[in-house]
Amino acid sequence: MGKVKNRWLIAASAVGVHISIGSAYAWSVFTNPMVAQYGWETTEISLAFSIAIFMLGFSAAFMGRFVEKQGPKKSAMLAAIFFSVGVAGSGLATAFESLFLLYVFYGVIGGIGLGIGYIAPVSTLVKWFPDRRGLATGLAIMGFGFAALLSGPAAAALIDSVGISNTFYVLGAVYFIVMILAAQYLSPPPEGWAPKGFKESGQNGTRKIKADLSQLTANEAIKTRRFWMLWCMLFLNVTCGIAVIAVASPMAQDIAGMTPIAAAAMVGIMGLFNGGGRLGWASLSDYIGRPNVYTTFFVLQIIAFFMLPFASNGIVFQILIFTILTCYGGGFASIPAYIGDLFGTKQLGAIHGYILTAWAVAGVVGPILLSLIYDSTNSYNLTMMIFGILFIIAFAISIWIRADINRLRNAQQATNQKLGVVITK
Repeated sequence: MGKVKNRWLIAASAVGVHISIGSAYAWSVFTNPMVAQYGWETTEISLAFSIAIFMLGFSAAFMGRFVEKQGPKKSAMLAAIFFSVGVAGSGLATAFESLFLLYVFYGVIGGIGLGIGYIAPVSTLVKWFPDRRGLATGLAIMGFGFAALLSGPAAAALIDSVGISNTFYVLGAVYFIVMILAAQYLSPPPEGWAPKGFKESGQNGTRKIKADLSQLTANEAIKTRRFWMLWCMLFLNVTCGIAVIAVASPMAQDIAGMTPIAAAAMVGIMGLFNGGGRLGWASLSDYIGRPNVYTTFFVLQIIAFFMLPFASNGIVFQILIFTILTCYGGGFASIPAYIGDLFGTKQLGAIHGYILTAWAVAGVVGPILLSLIYDSTNSYNLTMMIFGILFIIAFAISIWIRADINRLRNAQQATNQKLGVVITK
């Protein structure tokens, strides 16, 4: 087959793409400087980020087929163009002091780049790492979660030295270069390729290899009950998690009596748990299975959300928040491998794109739901209780999908036994 690429360099290239687009999580760095220089409202500036996340979810859905057809290299290059134009164009928008242009460039154009770039490497990674699906996708999506730790300080330093508009120009150029270079190495494995010893270990029993439940196209997948169960689980996980992220600082001051400085420090540390949870939970899912990981997410968060209103101790409060953040990040990182388990790798990128519409909707619903409840009660206590109830629903869905998976596997085994096929367990 000729020389086969190094799959770990494929993973590194995926991280390069995700660490660039993940800079979107550092958007808040621009808020205060924009308020001071242009007199815009905080909510007006935040809307650009909300539009970008919304476009991420829906562009991922609409461009999933493109990614599958054209491959990760061309897709990542297209993402580089959209995202870098969106970021650099934001410099033009601020130079003209136009909120409308900011929404168009960063929100719409940059958001499309986010969506394509998010899914471009994922299906490829799953194919390169059949033995470690969770680890591979966790590495890339961890890059998305950790990106703000790099881009946030860099953007803040640039704003101080060259101004807001020039910062966007510089960052747009840097992201373009990094993403274009990373895209060059991205490619699917050769037909029939498997890691050294992977097939042999499955045959001799030294490794327990579970076959994918099915090999479905995107259109076939969305007609199944399992697809909508996954969608609902991701939606509920993101809705509650993103709402907590939005109000973590004031909630810490209100419930645990933390000082503004301590609460701000907690918010910074939250990024570490968000990113670390992506790699940690996704890697663990390779050993205990994706269904077990998702059920564990929901059990932990049921406990955490019901305890939060009574966590008057600052340390206990932060432990609960950090636990929620690991589950929030882990949900994103584990979902691509879960999709591969249930629907195969035939059109994983397209299916992943459809699933990510849950993120787009949750990004709107979560903060709005929290605001409505808080404005009605003037307290975070009832909000956390309601989120705890939502996670009870998510837990029930996670049990339901496990039963559905077991039913289908048993049906497959019964069919194969009738045909006289020996199934390797």
